[in-house]
Amino acid sequence: MDIEELRTFVEVADAGGVSPAARRLGVSKSLVSRQLARLEAELGVQLLARTTRGAALTEAGVTFRDHAERACAEIDAARELFLPDGELRGRLRVAAPLTFGPTHLAPVLADMAQRHPQLHIHTSYSDRFVDLITEGFDCAIRIGYLQDSSLIARHVGPIYGKLVASPDYIKRHGLPEKPEELSVHQALMQGTEAWQFMDGEQIVTVRPQGRFKADNGTALIAAALAGVGIAWLPDGLTDQYVASGALVPVMTRHPSPPAGLYVVRPPSQHPARKVRVLTELLIECFGQAPHVTGSGR
Repeated sequence: MDIEELRTFVEVADAGGVSPAARRLGVSKSLVSRQLARLEAELGVQLLARTTRGAALTEAGVTFRDHAERACAEIDAARELFLPDGELRGRLRVAAPLTFGPTHLAPVLADMAQRHPQLHIHTSYSDRFVDLITEGFDCAIRIGYLQDSSLIARHVGPIYGKLVASPDYIKRHGLPEKPEELSVHQALMQGTEAWQFMDGEQIVTVRPQGRFKADNGTALIAAALAGVGIAWLPDGLTDQYVASGALVPVMTRHPSPPAGLYVVRPPSQHPARKVRVLTELLIECFGQAPHVTGSGR
């Protein structure tokens, strides 16, 4: 049984069709169809029911999919044992944030590609939370305070941030000094997130309200500069505006605890070495003693 046929089947099953699987794999639809046909012929069962909307797993396909995924993971783990020390090959699909990724994470990924010339790195930059399993990513790099989930997250390093607003907004609405005072202010948010602040040794959580939301930090900076409201943003995005006076730090007596930079991956018995190597490079760059948690999103 051909391992590439097994990989193709798993991709089609997870992507929901031949076309999206072919895009993930970077091959033609006809090649994907041929590999599926050979696998079904060898097994003597139909694994996928083709529809006008894509492909759905048959009962046999549902049963076989998990076995196929485990077989691929076992083969990958075995192959790693025979690779020259440090060598990586194959494909690494990474989801990274659009606001932070191209400037801060892309150089690390480029360095990894330079070190491993047989490794194909495909990165998707977006500030939405992708479904790693459904969309076929090996891992995601995420920033923030992670919520509990079945994903496995490796802490890479701290991300420091603060509340900022424009001088014009402060002139019109006043400067909040305590977390509870934020309830009367317009918050600029990515969604329904909570903000955390230090009150002595205690962490105070606030759920802000506002009429301006965007899934991109650059868009929130634009709104803050325009005086629409108060935003919590990483220091790396706001330092230049604070230095110029275009934005002003807010509520400095109650700083935010550092958020985290994480590598998040689907749960599996054998985490891919390419994901481990990327994690180690990020730790080298963003530097903090790592720990593993069952949190992620």
